[in-house]
Amino acid sequence: MPRFDVPSTFCRISGLPLPIPAPLAMGKPEYGYPWKWSIYRWLDGETAASTKIGDLVELAIDLAGFLTALQRIDATGGPSPGLHSFFRGGSLSVYDNETRRSITSLKDKIDAVSATEVWEVALSTSWKRPPVWIHGDISAGNLLVQKGKLCAVIDFGQLAIGDPACDLAINWTLFHGKSREAFQKMLPLDQGTWARARGWTLWKTLVVAAGLTNPNNSESKQCWRIIEDVIADHQKSI
Repeated sequence: MPRFDVPSTFCRISGLPLPIPAPLAMGKPEYGYPWKWSIYRWLDGETAASTKIGDLVELAIDLAGFLTALQRIDATGGPSPGLHSFFRGGSLSVYDNETRRSITSLKDKIDAVSATEVWEVALSTSWKRPPVWIHGDISAGNLLVQKGKLCAVIDFGQLAIGDPACDLAINWTLFHGKSREAFQKMLPLDQGTWARARGWTLWKTLVVAAGLTNPNNSESKQCWRIIEDVIADHQKSI
């Protein structure tokens, strides 16, 4: 029989306002299967990427409340950013070359000067407070909804502690107008963190637009709109 244990890190994440996948077991590479595997308790709902949401403002407020609660949980001894989290929670500088290469390759399709400014402002800031828990991939595909309302957050495979800026990209990938305003208003974060959040969003969107990666998700279809929104939001913040 495969050997397995309950992931101890996940067990520490509690006291959240929304359900998250409860780990039941983690299997180890064995019997010709080369990777770890895990079993989680099923959560009902459809992803926000696959269903119509009636009130994005309510979803934005609920998600902001979830992230605030996540960031308040004691992060002592949590896993630092690294390859396992694709460096979410860490420094944007890891992706500096990739981002600048993407901007150069897209210079005839985007405002390259403004995109570079967004990126460099993001790089000029850093998280000065103690590390907090980050999900690592807050996206429409990892939010479950029922009857148009947020009911769970899933896929914590990039869980780490560090800078929460990476968890804010959904501000531009899903929210807009009043829902974007509500999301930002509900999160007690400084302007530097929002600048880095724009940097994370820009990096992810640029590499998709430049063809360096080709994820099959709803966000990849919106890359040009997201780039424009990030630049516009940066210019409003100046």
